Amino acid sequence: MEGVTGLVVFTVGVAALATLLILPPGLAVAYALARWDGPGKGVVETVLTLPLVLPPTAVGLVLLELLGRHGPLGRVLDAWGVEVVFTPKAVVLASAVMAFPLLVRSARSGFEEVDPRLVAVARTLGDSRARAFFRVTLPLAWRGVLVGALLAFSRALGEFGATVLVAGNIPGRTQTLSLAIFQRTQLGRDAEALRLAGVAALLAFVAVFATEVVTRRRGQRVRA
Repeated sequence: MEGVTGLVVFTVGVAALATLLILPPGLAVAYALARWDGPGKGVVETVLTLPLVLPPTAVGLVLLELLGRHGPLGRVLDAWGVEVVFTPKAVVLASAVMAFPLLVRSARSGFEEVDPRLVAVARTLGDSRARAFFRVTLPLAWRGVLVGALLAFSRALGEFGATVLVAGNIPGRTQTLSLAIFQRTQLGRDAEALRLAGVAALLAFVAVFATEVVTRRRGQRVRA
């Protein structure tokens, strides 16, 4: 039971940290896409969506090549004495990359629902662009942002493919619930794997149910 508790704590902690990590850049990108209609927008949106449609192992391989000791980012990090690959940092990073598109897509929808005229009024009253964002845009788009954060958290909870390549499956170090289920199955310990799958399903249910509640209320507000 203690081992399961440790896996749950680590997995939830990774998902929460990954969500917090992508929140500032995700909101910035979502807001930019909601307000920008210039050339190349479709290309940017396509690139940001790629982690959702590519095999997760392909994303993990790219991260491994970038962050490995001989990769372009890995060499810089190694010069600073920072090790990422096959560490808990890699688990968080892989989860963040896979969850990022979900946050951006939902938050962008929330920002698009905000009437630009309200922001313009705030600007005419002396608010700076940043102040108008935090005082007007973000409070009005909070449901879309929250749904995006919950979806990102849910995705990070179940991340497997990218994580196993860039972080490995090291018990007590980089092993999450999904990786532990895979390991137990490989070892023929199906009963343990099923118990872990039940715990993972419970966590996913809570996260998705919270998302559905917020989405339903958001839809009622829009219709009103």
